[in-house]
Amino acid sequence: MARTTGIYLISTTLGESVRAFVPHALPPVDPALSPDVYADLNRQAELALARLAGVSGLVPSVDWLLYSAIRKEALLTSQIEGTQATLTDLFDVEAGFNVSNTNDVEEVTNYLRAFRWTQEQLRDPKGLPISVRLLCEAHRHLLDGTRGAGKHPGELRRSQNWIGGTRPGNAVFVPPPPEQVSTLLADMEGFIHNEAMDLPPMVKVALIHAHFETIHPFLDGNGRIGRLLIAALFEHWGLLSEPLVYLSGYLKQHQAEYYRRLSAIRTEGDWESWLRFFLEGVAIAAGDAEKNIMDVASLVATDRRRLLQSSKAGPVSYRLFEMLPMMPRFTIERVRQQLDTSFPTATVAVKVLEDLGIVTEITGQKKNRSYSYQAYIDLLSR
Repeated sequence: MARTTGIYLISTTLGESVRAFVPHALPPVDPALSPDVYADLNRQAELALARLAGVSGLVPSVDWLLYSAIRKEALLTSQIEGTQATLTDLFDVEAGFNVSNTNDVEEVTNYLRAFRWTQEQLRDPKGLPISVRLLCEAHRHLLDGTRGAGKHPGELRRSQNWIGGTRPGNAVFVPPPPEQVSTLLADMEGFIHNEAMDLPPMVKVALIHAHFETIHPFLDGNGRIGRLLIAALFEHWGLLSEPLVYLSGYLKQHQAEYYRRLSAIRTEGDWESWLRFFLEGVAIAAGDAEKNIMDVASLVATDRRRLLQSSKAGPVSYRLFEMLPMMPRFTIERVRQQLDTSFPTATVAVKVLEDLGIVTEITGQKKNRSYSYQAYIDLLSR
């Protein structure tokens, strides 16, 4: 017998009456989830996260890893929503270079801002806990000044929305009516903070993400905030000490199945298939991140060895090299500022790395030249 996961209410929008889905509160009941469904997959996902945490300790600076992992998550979660920006675009903006698709890049940098702000709140004893208020503030950061700025940043929707289709009447899915949203989110918040709930944290994360996407509480940005909520819950329950896993890569790669699994919860009460999909995804994403860390560590170690063996290398070129993983595109002026040195000294340091083939000049100009740590960017962009 399939369980029922919600009820339908008639909602009117744009002059059309539609059946809007209102989900039942978490956790799933009638029947309740059986540990047989998730126990093994949950254990595999936990082990994959533990291995990832262990590997991150092999790298000289965890900041390098965070720099790239958080940007990959920001990029991939935005690409799921159709944003066309690339990792190189993001690095170029940070380097002060001009990019053509500024709107797309702004959406990614806004996600970064929302992510960092959320993490700061959760790590600050006086900060906001995971709550409706936290999600609304993160939403404000996400949509601030971008194409979604007219979609009431930071505010729960006050009108009926729909997903897919050209109008409400032919929509793929119609979320709950607006007057239900705040109650549904308050119930979800209660579920998050209910310590008596006997479910593994990662299973709860999977349930909460799907539930949030079903409520669809904002006029825009629900997908990105829902995926940011995954990272926030990982932080909240201490599943990974640093956000090194970019789950949006897995969700983007299996985007059709991602949406299909969420839909099957509403139409068939199939929480089990969603849980399996999500937990497998965490294990795969953690494995991908682990491999990426090993590859980056290997590249950096090889290039560092070449630099140390060079008779022309000096302290300034060593310092520049150590900055490259967090400054993969740069100008000599930026190097001068970061190293707090003179322009001629910065020029010599860059020239040493260029002669060794570690960085390449990318403008072909004699003046105002720009440089790239291309092998590193290529690794991260895979």
